[in-house]
Amino acid sequence: MTPETTGLAGIGLLVILFLLRMPVAFSMTVVGFLGFAYLNGMESALLLLPQDFFDTFSSYPLSVIPTFILMGSFAFASGISKRLYSASYTWVGHFRGGLTIATVLACSGFAAICGSTAATAATMGKIALPEMRKYKYNASFATGTVASAGTLGILIPPSTVFIVYGILTEESIGKLFLSGLLPGAILTLLFIATVYGLCLRNPELGPAGPVTTWREKFVAFSGIIEAVILFALAVGGLFLGWFSPTQAGGIGAFGALVIGLFRQGFNFRVTLEATRDGLRTACMVLFIIAGATVFGHFMAISNIPFELADWVGTLPIPTIAIMGVIILIYFVGGFFMDSMALIVVTVPIFFPIVRTLGFDPIWFGVVIVLVAEMGVITPPVGVNVFVIKGIAPDIPLHHIFRGILPFLGALIVMAILLMIFPQIATYLPSLM
Repeated sequence: MTPETTGLAGIGLLVILFLLRMPVAFSMTVVGFLGFAYLNGMESALLLLPQDFFDTFSSYPLSVIPTFILMGSFAFASGISKRLYSASYTWVGHFRGGLTIATVLACSGFAAICGSTAATAATMGKIALPEMRKYKYNASFATGTVASAGTLGILIPPSTVFIVYGILTEESIGKLFLSGLLPGAILTLLFIATVYGLCLRNPELGPAGPVTTWREKFVAFSGIIEAVILFALAVGGLFLGWFSPTQAGGIGAFGALVIGLFRQGFNFRVTLEATRDGLRTACMVLFIIAGATVFGHFMAISNIPFELADWVGTLPIPTIAIMGVIILIYFVGGFFMDSMALIVVTVPIFFPIVRTLGFDPIWFGVVIVLVAEMGVITPPVGVNVFVIKGIAPDIPLHHIFRGILPFLGALIVMAILLMIFPQIATYLPSLM
């Protein structure tokens, strides 16, 4: 087979392994190793594999990933997520769909100290779904809201996907974090508008909860103070130039740990479990990057990236239409690949084209992260949907997928807004 044909066969095999639910990191490593061995010889492949893994695990820039993930783990273990949800519900629970609006707000708050879409969906799902069952919310509506709102975890900083994108493109991680703030806030409002519109049309989807007094509302503000402090400490310090990204994550993790130590029930066992969960997640992300590196080397010698780049770059259409083609590729790719893996594999291919066409690299990072968000709630790979299915096993999978459709529309609207008004993503970084 020619190198190009071998590369296409490798991509097909990779998709099959994904559909068979083989772990993403192992899938890319196996396909990359076998493809490289076929094209360049087994001896070269055996030298490539340990070198790529060593380079990944010994990379100092990648040390930012475990620190921010650990910050999210400690924040969850210390109960910050529960207090965020309680505060949100106190303020908006008396509206139709109030529990789901509270879930969206709590997800956006937890995303600001977590950085992981699956962790945000899992955390809020465990807290919110039992409450929605109690108030007889429609199951498809409830689960679809939690799965969709969890996507805010990779847009609102600190985002692990932004970190990886920054490392791959050598762009400022601090600027990337800032670029996600306004789009994240607008997307949160779009999700809330979606919930309100659905409940206005069909009140039975989300019955209103009990009314709270103004005193209770102001007391509830104490539930968000810790999250605000953590966010200001980590991301604010990074913005002001006080810390490097790795230091910001480490200080944020230490801050979350200190908050937990002042809370009842945060003992040595809980600390150990939170540390273990954070390290497990960090190792998963690093393995994905290492596997994608191996797969990327296979793609490089297959010539497919260069053929694809030449094809896209020479299309006889306006530059904005070329960008539309690239975004469509990301959208379709999200159906079959994990968002992290998709970005790690494709950014080295498309980023040079984007720079050549004159698009802002920070803006491009926000756009592809937003489009990748769609992939975590769309079949067949929709990670967040399977996370929610694990929390609510009695709800059929197709009901959850049906529940995310209105929110997928909100994500598409946000992507269109970014295309028309790129300043939404670039204004805050320009102040840094």
